[in-house]
Amino acid sequence: MIRPAKALFLLFLLLSCLVSQAAEPVVPETVLAELGLREYSVASRDLPGWKVPGKIVVRTLNPKQAESLSSALPGIEVVGVQNLEQASAEIADADVLLGFCDETLLQQGKKLRWLQVYWAGVENCVGLEKIQSGEVIMTNGQRIGSPALAEHSIAMMMMLMRGLDVHYTKQKEGVWQRDVGNPENTFIELSGRTVLVLGLGGIGTQAAKRAHALGMRVLATRGSRREGPDYIEYVGLSDETNTLAKQADVVINTLPLTERTRGMLDSAFFQSMKPSAYYISVGRGATTVTGDLVAALEKGEIAGVGLDVVDPEPLPAGHPLWSMPRVIITPHAAGRSDRSIQRLFILVGENLKRYVAGDALLSVVDPKRGY
Repeated sequence: MIRPAKALFLLFLLLSCLVSQAAEPVVPETVLAELGLREYSVASRDLPGWKVPGKIVVRTLNPKQAESLSSALPGIEVVGVQNLEQASAEIADADVLLGFCDETLLQQGKKLRWLQVYWAGVENCVGLEKIQSGEVIMTNGQRIGSPALAEHSIAMMMMLMRGLDVHYTKQKEGVWQRDVGNPENTFIELSGRTVLVLGLGGIGTQAAKRAHALGMRVLATRGSRREGPDYIEYVGLSDETNTLAKQADVVINTLPLTERTRGMLDSAFFQSMKPSAYYISVGRGATTVTGDLVAALEKGEIAGVGLDVVDPEPLPAGHPLWSMPRVIITPHAAGRSDRSIQRLFILVGENLKRYVAGDALLSVVDPKRGY
């Protein structure tokens, strides 16, 4: 006989395969280990107000998912919803909420003790009253999209360093032009170049790993400590950002958005970069002062940028960044992939298994740190 917790885990693994167009066999334990997710220091059973949940409200892709969850969790009411209105109608007596972050829902959920969001950025969630007080513990989807985000940042870097953005533009114009417009009129090889990764978390570590594999020298920063993998030559603290930027041929911004990082990358930062260097941002748009970035491009203080995140977002029609040369923009899509969805369901299934059993959750958010 398969125990309910095990059945639940297998169910989410099955669902992950169903929603993936290119699903391949996966080993959940291996996936979780590769992501390096942190286990909370306190077991769920020791959290204030914990009990085996009687009702779970879950944001689902389709009604059949809720039905399957109900079958895997006998004795627990599982209600699938697709929007806030439906969630509001069911949240009053729920113990667990999956897939939403909303102040009204948290206030309506008098019995709510655990909130799981499906995404990584929680700057709009950590300030909610019940999250701040610790009455509701929150977990997120940190590191789930890190491999895809890292590959996206490397793709942008290679596109800029090899001039593919210029060539693609000329292709659309039907023009054969070998000059990519950079000062030395040459393509840039990656091997031996220096990349600075800002924010050595899940995305940053994955980006650093890939850059090192391409033969690049890797520097990095992180908020509170200097530890890093062996393939990173130096890990500095955040106050060393502008100094380290002077050495970089490429800067990859993977910072989370906190009060400390908001607007951190400003005119002083861009003036610290080499005029031949490229700036890639796949973390959070508001860590960059957009007006200062535009000015840096106009003044030639940097060679080009790749942006998956911007501020404001979405970028308004007519904004200068849309039409500036050597600028690549993607619409906050870097974390999307077939395997990202797969990893998300594995994480959610594992956390549900742990919470029902009273064990420690993965990827618990620290409201004070903001991530």
